[in-house]
Amino acid sequence: MATLEESFPRGGTRKIHKSEKAFQQSVEQDNLFDISTEEESTKRKKSQKGPAKTKKLKIEKRESSKSIREKFEILSVESLCEGMRILGCVKEVNELELVISLPNGLRGFVQVTEICDAYTKKLNEQVAQEEPLKDLLHLPELFSPGMLVRCVVSSVGITERGKRSVKLSLNPKNVNRVLSAEALKPGMLLTGTVSSLEDHGYLMDIGVDGTRAFLPLPKAQEYIRQKNKGAKLKVGQYLNCVIEEVKGNGGVVSLSVGHAEVSTAIATEQQNWTLNNLLPGLVVKAQVQKVTPHGLMVNFLTFFTGLVDFMHLDPKKAGTYFSNQAVRACILCVHPRTRVVRLSLRPIFLQPGRPLTRLSCQHLGAVLDDVPVQGFFNKAGATFRLKDGILAYARLSHLSDSKNSFKPESFKPGNTHKCRIIDYSQMDELALLSLRTSIIEAQYLRYHDIKPGAVVKGTVLTIKPYGMLVKVGQQIRGLVPAVHLADIPIKNPEKKYHIGDEVKCRVLLCDPEAKKLMMTLKKTLVESKLPAITCYADAKPGLQTHGFIVRVKDYGCIVKFYNDVQGLVPKHELSAEYIPDPERVFYTGQVVKVVVLNCEPSKERMLLSFKLLSDPELRKEPAGLSQKKGRVINVGQLVDVKVLEKTKDGLEVTVLPSNIPAFLPTPHLSDHVANGPLLYHWLQAGDTLHHVLCLSRSEGHVLLCRKPALVSTVEGGQDPKNFSEIHPGMLLIGFVKSIKDYGVFIQFPSGLSGLAPKAIMSDKFVTSTSDHFVEGQTVVAKVTNVDEEKQRMLLSLRLSDCALGDLATASLLLLSQCLEELQGVRSLMRNQDSVLIQTLAEMTAGMVLDLVVQEVLEDGSVLFSGGPVPGLVLRASKYHRAGQEVESGQKKKVVILNVDMLKLEVLVSLHQDLVNRKAKKLKKDSEHQAIVQHLEESFAVASLVETGHLAAFSLTSHLNDTFRFDSEKLHVGQGVSLTLKTTEPGVTGLLLAVEGPAAKRTMRQTRKDSETVDEDEELDPALAIGTVKKHTLSIGDMVTGTVKSIKPTHVVVTLEDGVIGCIHASHILDDVPEGTSPTAKLKVGKTVTARVIGGRDMKTYKLIYSFHCLSVNSELEDGHTALNSHSVSPVEKIKQYQAGQTVTCFLKKYNVVKKWLEVEIAPDIRGRIPLLLTSLSFKVLKHPDKKFQIGQALRATVVGPDSSKAFLCLSLIGPHKLEKGEVAMGRVAKVMPNEGLTVSFPFGKIGSVSIFHVSDSYSETTLEDFVPQKVVRCYVLSTAEEVLTLSLRSSRTNPETKSKIEDPEINSIQDIKKGQLLRGYVRSVQPHGVLLGLGPSVVGLAQYPHVSQYSPSKKALYNKYLPEGKLLTAKVLSVNHQKNLVGLSFLPSDTGKPDVLSPSMELPLSKQEGRKMEAEERDQKGEEKNQKRKEKKNQKGQAEARLPGKEKTQGKRGLRTPASEQERVNKKAKKASLWEEDDSGMELYYREGEEDMEEMNVLPKEKPTKPAEAPRLQLPSGFAWNVGLDSLTPALPPRGESSDSEEDEKPHQATKKKSKKERDLEKQKAEKELSRVEEALMDPRRQPESADDFDRLVLSSPNSSILWLQYMAFHLQATEIEKARAVAERALKTISFREEQEKLNVWVALLNLENMYGSQESLSKVFERAVQYNEPLKVYLHLADIYTKSEKLQEAGELYNRMLKRFRQEKAVWIKYGAFLLRRSQAGASHHVLQRALECLPSKEHVDVITKFAQLEFQLGDAERAKAIFENTLSTYPKRTDVWSVYIDMTIKHGSQKEVRDIFERVIHLSLAPKRMKFFFKRYLDYEKQHGTEKDVQAVKAKALEYVEAKSSVLEE
Repeated sequence: MATLEESFPRGGTRKIHKSEKAFQQSVEQDNLFDISTEEESTKRKKSQKGPAKTKKLKIEKRESSKSIREKFEILSVESLCEGMRILGCVKEVNELELVISLPNGLRGFVQVTEICDAYTKKLNEQVAQEEPLKDLLHLPELFSPGMLVRCVVSSVGITERGKRSVKLSLNPKNVNRVLSAEALKPGMLLTGTVSSLEDHGYLMDIGVDGTRAFLPLPKAQEYIRQKNKGAKLKVGQYLNCVIEEVKGNGGVVSLSVGHAEVSTAIATEQQNWTLNNLLPGLVVKAQVQKVTPHGLMVNFLTFFTGLVDFMHLDPKKAGTYFSNQAVRACILCVHPRTRVVRLSLRPIFLQPGRPLTRLSCQHLGAVLDDVPVQGFFNKAGATFRLKDGILAYARLSHLSDSKNSFKPESFKPGNTHKCRIIDYSQMDELALLSLRTSIIEAQYLRYHDIKPGAVVKGTVLTIKPYGMLVKVGQQIRGLVPAVHLADIPIKNPEKKYHIGDEVKCRVLLCDPEAKKLMMTLKKTLVESKLPAITCYADAKPGLQTHGFIVRVKDYGCIVKFYNDVQGLVPKHELSAEYIPDPERVFYTGQVVKVVVLNCEPSKERMLLSFKLLSDPELRKEPAGLSQKKGRVINVGQLVDVKVLEKTKDGLEVTVLPSNIPAFLPTPHLSDHVANGPLLYHWLQAGDTLHHVLCLSRSEGHVLLCRKPALVSTVEGGQDPKNFSEIHPGMLLIGFVKSIKDYGVFIQFPSGLSGLAPKAIMSDKFVTSTSDHFVEGQTVVAKVTNVDEEKQRMLLSLRLSDCALGDLATASLLLLSQCLEELQGVRSLMRNQDSVLIQTLAEMTAGMVLDLVVQEVLEDGSVLFSGGPVPGLVLRASKYHRAGQEVESGQKKKVVILNVDMLKLEVLVSLHQDLVNRKAKKLKKDSEHQAIVQHLEESFAVASLVETGHLAAFSLTSHLNDTFRFDSEKLHVGQGVSLTLKTTEPGVTGLLLAVEGPAAKRTMRQTRKDSETVDEDEELDPALAIGTVKKHTLSIGDMVTGTVKSIKPTHVVVTLEDGVIGCIHASHILDDVPEGTSPTAKLKVGKTVTARVIGGRDMKTYKLIYSFHCLSVNSELEDGHTALNSHSVSPVEKIKQYQAGQTVTCFLKKYNVVKKWLEVEIAPDIRGRIPLLLTSLSFKVLKHPDKKFQIGQALRATVVGPDSSKAFLCLSLIGPHKLEKGEVAMGRVAKVMPNEGLTVSFPFGKIGSVSIFHVSDSYSETTLEDFVPQKVVRCYVLSTAEEVLTLSLRSSRTNPETKSKIEDPEINSIQDIKKGQLLRGYVRSVQPHGVLLGLGPSVVGLAQYPHVSQYSPSKKALYNKYLPEGKLLTAKVLSVNHQKNLVGLSFLPSDTGKPDVLSPSMELPLSKQEGRKMEAEERDQKGEEKNQKRKEKKNQKGQAEARLPGKEKTQGKRGLRTPASEQERVNKKAKKASLWEEDDSGMELYYREGEEDMEEMNVLPKEKPTKPAEAPRLQLPSGFAWNVGLDSLTPALPPRGESSDSEEDEKPHQATKKKSKKERDLEKQKAEKELSRVEEALMDPRRQPESADDFDRLVLSSPNSSILWLQYMAFHLQATEIEKARAVAERALKTISFREEQEKLNVWVALLNLENMYGSQESLSKVFERAVQYNEPLKVYLHLADIYTKSEKLQEAGELYNRMLKRFRQEKAVWIKYGAFLLRRSQAGASHHVLQRALECLPSKEHVDVITKFAQLEFQLGDAERAKAIFENTLSTYPKRTDVWSVYIDMTIKHGSQKEVRDIFERVIHLSLAPKRMKFFFKRYLDYEKQHGTEKDVQAVKAKALEYVEAKSSVLEE
């Protein structure tokens, strides 16, 4: 076969021009069976001697792998070109452009003007108006990151910095330019943009010329609701749409954007996609054609081939792809010039309309050491493998600092490099790396890395009037505004700063999205040591910091800090002295030091003061005085206290140093409700507490509070002292004082309190207030209403009102506070005397202990002993027992989850993944899946799935967030998503984390990952149930046990001491007979003696111990080794098996899906037998389950290890070598009409079967029995090429049957004998004759005289009656071995078969046949000469077929495929060379010059005609104007010529003088001849023979259209088209205007003439005139008929559509169109036409039209449907006798006798008028007389009589 590329060109073939079709088919067909280039060259090389042979083969191999590499070279900017269509993903959305991520790490940009025309128009309007338009959305509103878009490359330019920049366009006009209106089909998935909003939907721009696309509102509702948040679609919105309906030949299309339609849209062959119009983003069904290390080659849409590079394989399936695998793929890009199609198999692309979810890489900016190279790509870059096994990619420009320093050799796979992750390619889900030193060492990589307030170093780029540009990193530039160049304003900055200077700046503002970076060079700000304010939350009252003045107003100064945070310094706070005019004292840009007075982050308001010393001094004074005054404590004061004693509700304390007694309630010990009782429990008398707040003081009774939140509020001065300071909107921290049914009272540190009513207590529905809060709980409240007079305020506790910054930060803060308090408790415990308590204090989560099982409790939990100190309670719950079987005394490794400091219990877990943590480095802010292991009241402990580390996360994100519905509560074992905030476990032993959204939670897994059982090895319950006994067995021990259960491949045995063991089927018998089941030999309860041969890891629950059964198998040697569960891995054992080795295996199961038998050779060695390798019998392959029983022993041959290496591949039919002469089973992969089959074998081998090798008996329908996946039995004919050559002939596959070979194999010209009768398939019709394929590589030529005894004028008739693939019988006339020529004949006289052309066509006999009579009458000499001439003519015809001048019509006629490989490759490219090499034909032609001259006289047909000359035409007996002119046939040669040829045969007589008598005789003869001519002219039956004759005739009968048409045909015979046109025009002028029909006949003939010989334009002009002069409908119908008969079906279809618009009220048009569609087998379309007809026509016409359509269905379509139509009509109109009559006629023609009789029976029982009934009875009688018996006739008469009697009796009554 030809190389893959040549036989199946990439993407199918180009569209073939009609004129080329016949010739091309023959060339390609023959090429298919040639021998490949590589094979030929290796054949030659084999003949050379010496060592050169192997070397050359190696080079060749290397080159082929190199070409594969080049083919799969990944995309680089250089490989992009203008017009390339490519799929991209929106990476960033800016105001004026989109950044698009392209495949293979590339990126491009889309300008705002490249979205669509309507959007650009709106933008222009906006610019013209100079104000924003309401309905114009900005780019960020139209596009979001992750959206997939179809783009076209508009240009690849070079930026100022010398980098290549790819400009893209999303405009549908550019993307869908390749589609035409006619190409649009329902189901196509396109992208479009909304161009306008209409009443009933949206006009969409899909960019196809001449097409209006409409999206109806109902089809858009789902999208608007789900994806557009209910908003209407706006101009420019980008949508994926599916074509629902196409009207008017693509003029109008209806679209849908429903998720279901879009996500399942798939491109199919019916949509007629071509390589010119394939669009990226289309999902196709594909088949893997070739698997290479660099990617896959796939076939899709039948004809096209594409590439899938390694980046776009499905990551889960990479490495498991195999040839012929069916996959779904998405088209990524199509190169407009090379037509290379790239596809992706990544699942995310296979659901159109779904955005990409993973948009960034968590380790962006990380520097990595020693990253190994995975692969290097010449023009693109290199791939690397990161630590976690993930692939990353570096573009070529990032592999070195400069082009000169780049060394490709340092990028061999395995070499390691230091690199940095710089970006993430969303399209490839790959991290992008850089190896440039400058990037690796850069402080900042992206704008995201720079935080406001940070001090950065940079280089001065330029100095402009508005400021200075500073380069901070590779891609980062910042602006220092002019006002920030120094502390004071400077006039000439260029004197201070120079380009290239290094400067130290401080970041004022960084907006990564807008890539905006503002910095300051003010020295005071850069070097300030005071804390920087970067958000309003940072501004705590009393905080001192530096800022700069941005505005000076008469009411004060506005001071700005970092990140656009600003505050007001009111006029009275500007200075201790009054400043009447601030503008004179302060200036913009001035650096100032301020103190924060107050800040409201929610309102972004801040009050500042320049009076720095006043406030702190004033604050300190009262405290000092009070101490001097003695025993007075003020409310709000912070004090230290000493615990005196514990009471029921709290601690009695004394305030130090004045020893004032006070009380500290338990709830006030902590902000965390659960920690209060814990602190109370461990605080002892004498302990000192610091920073305790005085809440209230009354009558010597002092109440204290130690809540950190309240203490910090008071310290920060944020607590209002009286009602006048409280305003609605303020956020205050307090505690729950009391709980009532109507709400909750909240008290604040200063003693003020307010009510939170039930309605605004929570965002959730409040049933009972006590469910939500407890007394003493710390809360944040928002003031909603203040009544100063009544001293009341209303508060809201809703989370939505009281949020403090972002949830993650608040959650982390609460968690760290809670754990800090628990550490405080631990320190209290360490002070205790008890060793147990001290030990408990030291125990932290994550510690691993070795313990002993004490007992298993009823609830399934386990108690342990053996801890560090006696008496310590260690417990594992049922869940944490992890399903393990445990019993007292067993040693176990456990991990601590939590220490209960009240119950003094330690909670532990037996889960293996927690005990054996993986030492993996974790990254901060990385997201992980985790499983909840333990729940406390305010936090939970979870384990990370990947590593087993324990992490704590807060269950609340706010102080008020305490209530949970049951559905919201977490459970142990549930999966959560955590973001790590610390990477090392601190003193608590836990990592700190924040929980992700609740949507990411997963339900508890019933069986953990670590416990899952291998899919191939179900868990034997007998091995898992029951506690595992301890044992002292070692390998080699003899044991006795009882059979517990019997499985197909193993037996479970219980030993005497309770240990459970397993005996594999392979260890039961010494010698296993094939087909037996060894396990069946043992019975349950039977005692067996066995020897221990190994153990298994307990963790996996699979085999516990393996034994050899001794009761039968006695040959085990004695020997003892300690039982070891770690033996040689199965993979290693599998390697020990050699291909060809025979093994005994045991059938485990038949895998129906994968079509293989799963077997076990030994306990840990498994194998697979592909179904095709189980038998050569079709019966077995059809029902393998009947032949093979589970557990049965099979004798198999090792073929090799499976691709996964975990299985052995076996065969039951011997080694699967597929060598020449082997018989093997395969599956049909592809059926190629008229060519043969492609067959696939196990392990990816492919073979091809020629049509000549499908069967021993040829048939035209031979391939119809074959469908893909059918199992076939094949004989290997040749393995010379990669694709095997196969035969399915039973004489090859089953030689013993000795079946009759009807058509022998013809593999070369040597197999053919002259005179032999052979059958073959028509290859093509050529100008010289018909090519007949006789064998896979042998073709014969039958020249036209030997094709048929008839001689049609048009070669098209040969194409019609001799289509490609037609089976014909031929006789071999000649075989020329030197020139590889075979001459054939199809004539009935040679083959004994009927003529290949039908005699009913009334064709004239060919000259050869016409002359046969003459030949018989000739004498011997003439006969010999005639014979000689025939042979010569045959030779000459064949020689002529090889002339170089006839290049256009070459096929490989009668050529045996040349063995030379070179010829095969060059055959298509250099056709001429073939003829030049073998130009003997030319020599023959010229060598026989003289004889040829004679021959030309003898055989005028052989005279080479001029190319411009059309064949002469002759009018048959009756020229019909409405028949296509294809019925005109070539005329016989004029008599003159034939008489010449006869004269040539006679010897020339010598001219001698004539006598008088002779002259008289001649004279008489001449007179007689003259009179004969005169008589003939007068004869009315005489046929005219010249133009004059016709002129005379049309003068006598000017109105006869028949004469005019014959006159036209006379000119057409002589191919004088213009004269024929002129005659038609004369006729139209001459025929009387009254003779409408006669004129119409001429018009139709003229249309016919223009259709055959004119252009489309000339035909249109004649048609327009004809419509003006005649009844338009008739002209239209005639032209439609002309088109249909001349096979111009598209034009006919278009014309009918025009007619339906113009003559929609004419039923004839509808009926004609219906018939036209049915003839083209478009039944569905015809039904649609009937529906439309009924809508358009008046109701009185309906029955007629329905009846006509039913008749058409009977004749051309589905008879059953026709009956249904008739039945339906008659049920509505039962008395329409005309319909009944037609129904009867049709049923008689097309139905059975029973059906006809049934209808008659129904009709004669109708109640119709007697006259009508008589008509039906008469018809019934006639039918029975014709088709029935005498008995049937009598029966009808009896029924008629019965009817008459019934009628008369009714009349009498």
